[in-house]
Order: sequence, then structure tokens, then C-alpha cells
Amino acid sequence: MSTSRRTTERAPRRHGSAHVARKRFGQHFLVDRGVIQDIVACIDPQPGDRLVEIGPGLGALTLALLQRVPRLTAVEIDRDLAARWRRQAPAQVELIEADALAVDFARLGEDLRLVGNLPYNISTPLLFHLLAASDHVRDQHFMLQKEVVDRMVAAAGGRDFGRLSVMLQWRYRMDKLLDVPPAAFDPPPRVDSAVVRMVPLPAAALAGVDPAVLSALVTAAFSQRRKLLRHSLGPWLQQQGYAGAFGLQRRAEEVGTAEYVALARELTAAPKDAAPPAPGAPSG
Repeated sequence: MSTSRRTTERAPRRHGSAHVARKRFGQHFLVDRGVIQDIVACIDPQPGDRLVEIGPGLGALTLALLQRVPRLTAVEIDRDLAARWRRQAPAQVELIEADALAVDFARLGEDLRLVGNLPYNISTPLLFHLLAASDHVRDQHFMLQKEVVDRMVAAAGGRDFGRLSVMLQWRYRMDKLLDVPPAAFDPPPRVDSAVVRMVPLPAAALAGVDPAVLSALVTAAFSQRRKLLRHSLGPWLQQQGYAGAFGLQRRAEEVGTAEYVALARELTAAPKDAAPPAPGAPSG
């Protein structure tokens, strides 16, 4: 992982008059040319790639990508920005005007390469939403709040390790690539950002695991993360009729992703009379 170089050179505003960033959409537009070049180098797009950008905004990253590929798909919720893309680049940008949380990305094709500067206010729900389309994805390169990226890539044993870590590490190989300072955006956010690469793991690594079982298991485990698992995961396992051996004298963050996945595989294989009950809201 490297830290992006800070530059004073900014990408020019596009599409005519300035667009005022909308807080409700979590808009912070990337403007640092050096960071943009670093991200494009990490993605390394090729002419035949099926690129899908979530939130093209004013197009700083979009236009840099279009120097490498003839066409891409863009998902944009802001109707004013969507209208600008329809006017300015109809031949190069296949526009989907919609909330990314409502888009069925699996319907966009196969071997997708997803990219984007994700709005911080929906980044975690969006990452979970994209899990359903992971079979159709080659890789994902996203810029998110650095704190979220740290949780995504965290190893067991630290406070950053939680439900998000387990669910994503079960499905993807992930690498933190770049740190990005607030000055790279307009307007600058109050937090640092980071770029992460997510590559779906092969089907063999996922075999025998019901994602719903894993999700319910991990949610239960991290529902009381300050307590030992016998207080959180233990009662849930009893409800499932689990009679195996699993070390519950640990806290949730002390158990690695592989152990959670192995337990989910064991529960998936066990006969059940009913689906697991929905646990309480996650705290990890």
C-alpha cells in the first residue's frame, strides 16, 4: 500500500457551470490529478473491459478512464449530473439514473469491473448490496472513508475487525492501495480517504456456505462485542441446535474469518427445520 502524492494541480470543472455539491448525496468531487492518475494506474483498464462507475459526479475519474476505454456504464443518482452526462457524453457513457442501492448489478453483464468514489453516507450498505452481484464481477476499485477501508481489510485481534471485515473477506481478496488526503476533493471531506481493491474469490472457496447463515452467525457474534461469545453467539448457536465444539471463551474480534466461515459451513450442512432467526442489529 502506498500513499498518494499530494499535488496542487486540479482537474478542470466539466459540463459548463459549476455544480454545487449536495450534502444529502455525500458528494465530494475528486479533483487532484495525481490521485486520479494513481487510481487509473491501479485499475489498469483495457479497451475491452466492462467498466461500471458508481457516482461519476463531475467526471474527473470518468474522463480519465475514457482515455483508456471507449465506453463505460455510469450509475448516477443526482438528476442534474445525470442530465449533464446525457448532454455531454451520450456516445461514451451508458447512463443509469438511479440509486446504486436499488440497482441490480448482476443484470449489467459478466466480468464487470466496478469503480467509484463511493458516497460515504451509503458506503457500507452499498458494499453489502454488491455482495449479491459478486459472481458477475472481476474486480472492484473503490475510494471510501479510510476508517471504513481499515475495517474492510482488518485482521482478527484488533478493534477494526468486525462484521464488515468477515463478510467481505469471506467473499473477496482485498488490498488497501492508496491513502488520499481531504485536499484531493472539492469540497474537502473532514476525514481521510483510501482506495481498496476487491477481487472475488473463486467458487471453490465459497462452497458449502449459505451466505444467510454466515451473515446471521456473524451478526450474532458481534452484537455484544465487548462480551465473550458465550453471551452473544452461544445462545444463537443453541437456537440452531448446534452440538459441535466452538471456542466461546473468546471475544468476537479474536476469531478469524476462516473460523467463522468453517462454522457457517458446518451449520449449512446440518439439517434444519427452519431458517435461522434474525438476530439483533449488528454493532461491529
